Amino acid sequence: MAHLPTGTVTLLFTDVEGSTRLLQRPGDRYAAVLAAHHRLLRLACGAWDGVEADNQGDSFFVAFAGLASANSRPVC
Repeated sequence: MAHLPTGTVTLLFTDVEGSTRLLQRPGDRYAAVLAAHHRLLRLACGAWDGVEADNQGDSFFVAFAGLASANSRPVC
C-alpha cells in the first residue's frame, strides 16, 4: 500500500447509490462490473495522485495531498 499523505489532505468517500438493488441487474456479470468500477476509480484517482486508503464492496476512501492534488487536473 502506498503511503497516505500527511498534513492538510483532501478526502474522497464514494458509494454507489442503490447498489444492492443495482447488483441484481447484471446477475452473473456483477463481479465483472464491480471489477471494472474498481479499475476505473483507481485509474481516475491515481491520475490525481490519490492514495486508496480503503475500499469495501463498491465504496472507496481515497486521500489526496491537499485540495490542489484533488482538483488540479481536468476530468476529461
